[in-house]
Amino acid sequence: MKHTLGVDIGTYETKGVLADETGCIVAMAARPHRMIVPQPGWAEHRAEEDWWGDFVYVTRQLLASSGVDPASIACVATSAIGPCMLPVDAGGKPLMNGVLYGVDTRAEAEIASLNAQIGEDVVLERCGNALTSQSVGPKILWLRNQRPELFAKTAKVVTSTTFLTFRLTGAYAIDHYTAANFSPLYDVTTQNWTADLAPDIIGLDKLPDLMWSTEIAGHVTQEAAAETGLAPGTPVTCGTIDAAAEAISVGLRDPGDMMMMYGSTIFVIQATSARVTDPALWYAPWLFPGEHASMAGLATSGTLTRWFGENFAKDLAPDEVMGALAAEAAASPPGARGLLVLPYFSGERTPIHDTRAKGAILGLDLTHGRGDIYRAMLEGIAYGTAHVIDTFRDAGQAPVRVLAVGGGTKNEVWLQATSDIGGVPQVVSQSSVGASLGDAFLAAVAVGLAKRADITAWNPPAREVKPVAHAAYARQYPLFKALYPATRDIAHALGAEV
Repeated sequence: MKHTLGVDIGTYETKGVLADETGCIVAMAARPHRMIVPQPGWAEHRAEEDWWGDFVYVTRQLLASSGVDPASIACVATSAIGPCMLPVDAGGKPLMNGVLYGVDTRAEAEIASLNAQIGEDVVLERCGNALTSQSVGPKILWLRNQRPELFAKTAKVVTSTTFLTFRLTGAYAIDHYTAANFSPLYDVTTQNWTADLAPDIIGLDKLPDLMWSTEIAGHVTQEAAAETGLAPGTPVTCGTIDAAAEAISVGLRDPGDMMMMYGSTIFVIQATSARVTDPALWYAPWLFPGEHASMAGLATSGTLTRWFGENFAKDLAPDEVMGALAAEAAASPPGARGLLVLPYFSGERTPIHDTRAKGAILGLDLTHGRGDIYRAMLEGIAYGTAHVIDTFRDAGQAPVRVLAVGGGTKNEVWLQATSDIGGVPQVVSQSSVGASLGDAFLAAVAVGLAKRADITAWNPPAREVKPVAHAAYARQYPLFKALYPATRDIAHALGAEV
């Protein structure tokens, strides 16, 4: 029996699975880590400890607990939070912490500078995406401008998955889906790196080699084998971003399929029949040649629920917090008795793309309790998600099928509120393992152990959450959409440096 290994590096946890060629998971392992926030607007990971260290730990745990012979592992695939920005030296050693995806908003000045230099319309046409906090190009420019001594030592700029692939194989590779987030350095028309839009950011020779996600980037080196326990010479795919692997894990394949990932952030991927150009959405070539995807994402979702639990549920045991809060939220009625929450605690990505947006709780009176506020938090995320779904509809891309995945799907209040407010049914698959299962499946596809249609057997649909109409949501959703523009100037002023 052959096996495949999938490992995913998330914002707060690394997960790995070992699956056999029928899709049966023979072992699972996980390891937590933390997101470093050195100052407001910044978000980082330690590449050696949080990315590679976790990969080594999880892989060794999987091998030990399963008893699987490493020689039976036909392929390894990885995914990780992204897009990230990590400069490494000539030996591949990190020169600083990895700068995370859109939750890190440090490059606001560089975004403005590049937009003025290139033109927003040109960026959107050539790169398929407006420049936002999700874009890696401005963060590389930040490195050049703000850390010139580190930039001078930089041999390559990589993202999280590229770093894992390098440590496993010695090769610098990046998939097209991830590379499309390197605006303005990637041209979606030619599907290649480009220097003509912003030649002063970085030399293209310092970027990874472009590949498709299921192409083999290299093979496990002797050094990596000694660290991980894998067999030398094991094939390793190019890999991809965690959300893409998550979408694969629940069967996203046909145009109109939309993946709704309930994780540290809400992230949405929809397969489309052609390129969609909309400044409120992100575009990328999908994981396979000739296919397309549009994306959107909130900045804080699971991160917000974690923050609430850590700060306002200190009376609860750590392993009971989420369950107890969910029960308290369920005891509060839809609409949380007139509360509205703007979930913009780390700014916001789609659709407002405002790095200076702030969180807010409106409607409080002395009768409200913790359960009401927590329910309003969940509903605030659901309102933000509905705003994203409406943005897809406005772009002519109404979802045909919504596939829900991630740890947040275990929270019934959150899941049901998203369907109710967004007006969409959601299919929940049998397994919510997510990206690491998607990685194992992509590894199987890469070496011919599976075909893409086989994901239905690997992870069949289990249930459907149908929308229910509530008068409170019908009344409060328009108020939610009005709250941000009504308070934007105040939020910006509050966040201004003194």
